[in-house]
Amino acid sequence: MIRVRESAADSQSSGVDLTPLIDIIFIVLVFLLLTANTRLLALPVDVPEQAESALNPVHEDKTLAVNVLAQAPHYALNQTPYPNWDEFKSAFLAAHNQYPDYTVVVAADKQAPIQPLMQLLALMQARQIDQTQILMEE
Repeated sequence: MIRVRESAADSQSSGVDLTPLIDIIFIVLVFLLLTANTRLLALPVDVPEQAESALNPVHEDKTLAVNVLAQAPHYALNQTPYPNWDEFKSAFLAAHNQYPDYTVVVAADKQAPIQPLMQLLALMQARQIDQTQILMEE
């Protein structure tokens, strides 16, 4: 058991001094408050005032979807597969000539060979088709 001399007890209080512990707690609290800077993100939503305005159709983007598939036939235009390169090339060029302002979206299967994709990109470069998007997985 700890015994305190009476002369020491008179000069100091017999309690534990918590000042250093409280200082450390306040420093950690301030550190956490300064580093936990979370921003609240708000998305503005325009709620229609009339029921008729909520029924407007959604406008679809004007795109030509080109798929490079893993299995033969390797090419598809707007989900229509073509058995060989020549038929796909003529269908693609006809569609692009008919809709020149459409964006060409290229989606290649990650198991697809690289040669059909390179052939497609070479065709698009030769025809100077620059409105192109290539879809990729993360």
